[in-house]
Amino acid sequence: MKLDLLYEIDVPKPWAKPHPYGQREAEQRAYREALEQIKLGDKLGFSTTWHVEHHFREGRSHSPAPEVIIGALSQCTEQIRLGFGVTLMPHAFTPPMRVAEKVATADILSGGRVEWGTGRSTPMEQTAFGVDREASRAQWEEAIQAVVGMWEEEYFEFHGKYLDFPRRMVTPKPVQDPHPPCWMAATSEGSSAVAGEKGLGLLSFSILQPIHKMAEHIRLYRAAAAAPKPITRVTTNRVAAYTLVHCEESMAKCEESGIWDSVWWWYKNIAEFTAEWELPHLSQQERDKVFPYLMQQADGNFDPKSFSDHDMIVVGDPEQCYAKMLKYAELGVDQLICYVQFGYLPHESVMKTIELLGKEVLPALAKEGVDATIKPAPAS
Repeated sequence: MKLDLLYEIDVPKPWAKPHPYGQREAEQRAYREALEQIKLGDKLGFSTTWHVEHHFREGRSHSPAPEVIIGALSQCTEQIRLGFGVTLMPHAFTPPMRVAEKVATADILSGGRVEWGTGRSTPMEQTAFGVDREASRAQWEEAIQAVVGMWEEEYFEFHGKYLDFPRRMVTPKPVQDPHPPCWMAATSEGSSAVAGEKGLGLLSFSILQPIHKMAEHIRLYRAAAAAPKPITRVTTNRVAAYTLVHCEESMAKCEESGIWDSVWWWYKNIAEFTAEWELPHLSQQERDKVFPYLMQQADGNFDPKSFSDHDMIVVGDPEQCYAKMLKYAELGVDQLICYVQFGYLPHESVMKTIELLGKEVLPALAKEGVDATIKPAPAS
């Protein structure tokens, strides 16, 4: 199991100043700190840093242009792979030819270090961009096939259900031959099986759920991946799963940094967003079943420490984090994506998390025979 990083660029309110200066200053600080954190992760042997494409996600994610972040990182990192987590493929977000252009450009600038995650987004973003929600999965698949063709053929044309593209030379072509590994974002058991069947890597974005549910997602993925019908020429039989991770010298230090307030902010934010935009058709009672901790917290009957007690997140000193991470490896996770910059955690504590994971947890995983570190690329 390798260790990755994930960045959504959290910029939680309250901001220190009224609009517009509070938001601007908070966003600029979050971006500066993210680059510094990732540069440290690069030096310490983290495998991949993943960058989301989200739009209009107030507080939770101020990262609408991962290609810009990856372009910057391509010039200030050396080893760490640079992941689109993900490019939104329904055509109203970005036409397939633009996806082909920007991902290939990033692959060139990084010397062939790009991982290409793909997804469809959420109703809130889809409706703002005019995406046909019913056609979004079919557009996602067609767009992937078109992008791969644009990379592999000197001159390419495509006449599909949603894309009618005349013969053109699409430039540039990626460094990786035939193209960067392709992944699919999945949050349910059904979508994990789709990823496996289509020969794509699984980006498991299910979080804060019992660990046995993740095991079922992985089981279904592996079963489907055993006899894939690949939609690209690169079959990516790997599972990357993400969770909140915070590591300091002691649990007391984690608590001094405000870990539980940050964990609760994250859960409350995603629960309220999902209930409003993805589950509006459900009754309040049905929503409470999906996000039971919201009601328990309102009644004073829930402690965010429960997330850690049930291994839904990785929090603690290096020894505690190592023990929890082994459980993910035992589930069949190939890459554990560490979401380290979230909530109200101060920059210094995030840097300490990356340092301790890199210097203590990665070597411990390697000693156990879990190949957690990346190897330098051979000289060309």
